Amino acid sequence: MERICVERKQVFTGSPWESTVGYCRAIRIGDRIEVAGTTAMKDGKVFGKGSPYEQTRFILQTIEKALEELGAGLDNVVRTRMFVTDISKWEEFGKAHGEFFKEIQPVATMVEVKALIDPDLLIEIEVEAAAP
Repeated sequence: MERICVERKQVFTGSPWESTVGYCRAIRIGDRIEVAGTTAMKDGKVFGKGSPYEQTRFILQTIEKALEELGAGLDNVVRTRMFVTDISKWEEFGKAHGEFFKEIQPVATMVEVKALIDPDLLIEIEVEAAAP
């Protein structure tokens, strides 16, 4: 059986975990774009420490930049997945999410997890997008 090769375009942010774990921030294959779990890390430090709202905004800005590098935008997002360490703060996470997606309204999931890679991280977000 002959393999069909589809162009594969990747985005890297320079996170030390990308090379250690072996992943990229985002990947586009055809019209499908996947953005890896993204946290509020900036230059090796947690951005917005203690603030669910600020961490969520920072993450969505990072995701938006990755999508733009792949020729897409937030309006191409069809799904978001939010992994939060304290579901009781859902309104703060949701407020920031809504500021980015109020008009787009992709399907979304928010679930509580026991912990993220750094105890000061409050949320991690994954995104799926489709961009012809």
